[in-house]
This record gives sequence, C-alpha cells and structure tokens, in this order.
Amino acid sequence: MTPAGPKYFPTAGHLLVCQGQSCQARGSRLLYQALWQALDREHLAYYKSGGRVRLTESGCLGACSYGPTVCVYREREGTLEQGWYAAMTFPKALALAHAVQAGRDLPAEHRYGPAEPLTP
Repeated sequence: MTPAGPKYFPTAGHLLVCQGQSCQARGSRLLYQALWQALDREHLAYYKSGGRVRLTESGCLGACSYGPTVCVYREREGTLEQGWYAAMTFPKALALAHAVQAGRDLPAEHRYGPAEPLTP
C-alpha cells in the first residue's frame, strides 16, 4: 500500500505579507495575524470549507519605505495575475482577500507595480 501524500487544497490566490524589518516597524506582523484570524473566522482560508485564499508571511518585498506591503498571485483566465500593494491596512488587506476569494478584479487602491497579467 502506498502512503498517502499531503492533502492538496485548491486556492483562488495567494497573499504574501512582507515581514521585512521596515514593514514590521510599520505593523506588518499585526496585519498578518489579524488577516489570518479574519480568513479563518470568515471561512476564506484555503483549509476551510469553501475557503480558497492562502496567506503566507514573506521576506522583504522591496517597498521598504511604503509598508506594510502585500502581494497577491492568482491564476485568472489562464494567466498568472499579480498585484502589489503598499501601505496596506487591515480593512484594505481583507478587501483584497475578499476579491481574491470571489474572483473579482483586484482593487486599485494602494496598488503599485505591474498591472498586466504575466504571460507564459
């Protein structure tokens, strides 16, 4: 008998919250914790029934003077879409997670960087 592999949870997208030194000084650790609790509570987290949003702490995302920084990656219409956000607050980050879960367009507020999907 072959041992079972890890359980795979399908996702709508992946949010990464910067935990670099500058972002932490601007509250990124608290943002991550609050967002994690909200995703869990609202059944948006990938491991909850119906939830499809992954959340991960990341290293520096490069916008050190504008933190906390959050980026999102998701597959949409066959392409990889990315969104980069600076000066994120909890309400803005939660709205981003809701947009990812629902498959809606990513919010424009606080967004910077490439707006076009990545093509293979």
